[in-house]
Amino acid sequence: MPDFNFLENLAFQVRRDILRMVHKVNSGHPGGSLGCTEFFIALYYEIMELKDDFDMDGYNEDLFFLSNGHISPVFYSILARKGFFPVEELRTFRSIDSRLQGHPTTHEGLPGVRIASGSLGQGLSVAIGAALSKKLNNDINTVFALMGDGELQEGQNWEAIMYATANKVDNLIATVDLNGKQIDGATEDVLPMGNIAEKFKAFGWVVILLKKGNDLKSIIKTLKLALTKTGKGQPVVIIMHTEMGNGVDYMMHTHAWHGKAPNDEQLEVALAQNPETLGDY
Repeated sequence: MPDFNFLENLAFQVRRDILRMVHKVNSGHPGGSLGCTEFFIALYYEIMELKDDFDMDGYNEDLFFLSNGHISPVFYSILARKGFFPVEELRTFRSIDSRLQGHPTTHEGLPGVRIASGSLGQGLSVAIGAALSKKLNNDINTVFALMGDGELQEGQNWEAIMYATANKVDNLIATVDLNGKQIDGATEDVLPMGNIAEKFKAFGWVVILLKKGNDLKSIIKTLKLALTKTGKGQPVVIIMHTEMGNGVDYMMHTHAWHGKAPNDEQLEVALAQNPETLGDY
């Protein structure tokens, strides 16, 4: 049974990490990171089967691929809080020679990161490749991937979506962060994509809708449901409705904080809404 008191306290702390990281260097993407905080907590603390020691092969463990790499602050916070590297290293975010670059990279060997991401539209393709590799190696574990809704405007995604169906990649669970916003405004204003869930269904995927994408109980329940749909000949996708900037009132219901850091005064307001629970770095 999940310890929801711990998980909720962790959510406060992760949001603090995100805010403090981007504020320190006046750079980064807090909006989507805050919106996906609960998803990352559910995935890494309740769903994925992970080995104690990280290696790039990932054999006999679940794998996660972040496609929308600009939300690296939440990814780094979760990896650090989960013990992949010291929490204190979060201080180096976006600094010269840091392993924690604005978009995740692999050349510095950061534990937990298996692909460089941030060039949008590529993560699903890599996740499919990893899932097929697991099949070839008789590895029964699952591959997870996260994409942004605006990212689906990239054509490569739809090639990958077709490929996964054609090749029965049924050990893959992809999640679309459907917050309806991207850096230039609402996705409907920039490039409308219609009904994303129906599109995935038309391409032959099992589609699961998650309306409360910022609610830990709903996310955990949905991810567990998705796991029951694997191994049946079809790839699985969760359409997850989230609120960009969730947990900070002035960052919510707007695209303005997609890629903007808070100033000193704004940081204090945001931190006041997210009390320290597990210790700042």
